[in-house]
Amino acid sequence: MKHTNIAVIGLGYVGLPLAVALARHFPTTGFDISQERIAELHRGFDRTDEVEPARLRASTLKLSATPADIAGAAIYIVTVPTPVSDDNEPDLGPVMSACGTVGRLMAKGAVVVFESTVYPGVTENICGPELERLSGLKCGVDFFLGYSPERINPGDREHTVERITKVVAGQTPEVTELLAKVYGSVTTGGVFCAASIRVAEAAKVIENSQRDINIAFINEITMIFEKLGISIYDVLDASATKWNFLNFKPGLVGGHCIGVDPFYLARCAQDNGHHPEIILAGRRINDAMGPWVAERVAAQLPPQSRILMLGLTFKENVPDLRNSKVVDVIRALRQMGHSVEVHDPFADSDEARHEYAETLTPSLDGATGFDCIIGAVPHAPYLAFTEESFTTLVRPGGLVADVKGMWRGMDVPDALRLWRL
Repeated sequence: MKHTNIAVIGLGYVGLPLAVALARHFPTTGFDISQERIAELHRGFDRTDEVEPARLRASTLKLSATPADIAGAAIYIVTVPTPVSDDNEPDLGPVMSACGTVGRLMAKGAVVVFESTVYPGVTENICGPELERLSGLKCGVDFFLGYSPERINPGDREHTVERITKVVAGQTPEVTELLAKVYGSVTTGGVFCAASIRVAEAAKVIENSQRDINIAFINEITMIFEKLGISIYDVLDASATKWNFLNFKPGLVGGHCIGVDPFYLARCAQDNGHHPEIILAGRRINDAMGPWVAERVAAQLPPQSRILMLGLTFKENVPDLRNSKVVDVIRALRQMGHSVEVHDPFADSDEARHEYAETLTPSLDGATGFDCIIGAVPHAPYLAFTEESFTTLVRPGGLVADVKGMWRGMDVPDALRLWRL
């Protein structure tokens, strides 16, 4: 067992922490198609900030962008992204590309495990046949499938892959047992053996869809209460005193999971003749939040105001820019004729330029005289703002817009106006 050779395909937020954890117990090779990514990791630098440099340098994990280096592995674990297209259709391109790589390299007896978020049936009905076609091997006879949904929460140092419960499912009871042993060796959170691969796929896709729907409810009542002059945060403080109240917060719902996974579930439902009303309604509400915030802020500003957006990543204290909905606010404000500058202490400037054509303000030193600042992402440096920070950044009579309630309890100078959800 301890000599089981494992290859992890895709070394992003999910794959790298998993590969490093597995390498403590098994001969493990991490593969990524990006030569640049592999070179960075060889230098001990993880741009996702999920694995510390010292831990990365001390790991026995082998790193490669050469497919031949993962030929003949006993277990392949696919951790590539599963995004959606511009029209919100599931994009299985990265998964199929990974199947192409594995299918050409795997030997008889291999187990191929998928961690990428998909809808029920993808592993067995789409990936399995593709692996068969490329390998010339028979699925369920010469090689076997498995599924173990990823549960990485970027920036979360508590719920890491070594501490969470891992759900596993194999094509046969023997494969399920094997995966339970492999994953059980790296996590103290235990392993749950799902009834089938389809059940494991379904469990993953509803986990984030459920959160999306709950946040959509909070976002909608935020819009209602704003018309009444009531702060949603004041309401949540009161409601949270009930023992079974679900204390979700309003916000811009982006990222690689919550803003994406519901579309996979919706497509599955539609393909099977069911129109998913609640799931799609939640997505519509959350996708409308950015333009709504922009409208509410713009209503309080003179034409052609100069605005500073604080935060661009999809969540606090991480560099992850994927599917950031802050961009929706920025674009809406610019369409209204306002000038928007963007600052984010965690985001990579090159990635911001590549993904969103945004040029980040490198520092707040010397920044002053804005008509409005918008607190969009509660990064730690923004939470540390003082009254002086506001008076420096915002002109007298200007607006401080607090989207995330990050400055609740702080005294904003009397010379400034405050708007918060």
